[in-house]
Amino acid sequence: MNPIGKRSCYDEGKRCAETLFFDYHRENKVDIRVIRIFNTYGPRMHEADGRVVSNFIVQALRGQDITIYGDGSQTRSFCYVDDLIEGFVRFMAQTETVGPVNCGNPGEFTMLQLAELTLKLVGGKSKIVFKPLPSDDPKQRQPDITLARKVLGGWEPRVPLEEGLDRTIAYFRTRV
Repeated sequence: MNPIGKRSCYDEGKRCAETLFFDYHRENKVDIRVIRIFNTYGPRMHEADGRVVSNFIVQALRGQDITIYGDGSQTRSFCYVDDLIEGFVRFMAQTETVGPVNCGNPGEFTMLQLAELTLKLVGGKSKIVFKPLPSDDPKQRQPDITLARKVLGGWEPRVPLEEGLDRTIAYFRTRV
């Protein structure tokens, strides 16, 4: 990780928050839980939040070209919001682990696969266009959820990407 790159405030901010929570826990004996959220999507996302799922859906629904930064080979994992919330509830209900626990979907998709699936589900005449990859953009983001499976009583993301995208697209059709 580049601690002084364009996106470093995002990464460093998350690390700082975890540090502060654990220090407060140690110093004040406050009951905490620290969960690391990976790419999450679903209905009620804001159409201008800048996340790749909402960007692709909104672009396709508006008939605009879908913009991929880089060659589309970088991968991400996408967790449907209902699965994430179930993980939260299970994590708060247990008392043995304060974290951090990774919560996300370990299944990986390339940006190109996500764009193609979005086009298939939305329909229309949008095309995929490629633009230069921003500096410090990670090639891969995939959570290791081994600890989550153990601590959260066998928790596992259950909603497949295509089904979750269908639900998310249906929501965006009412907004865009």
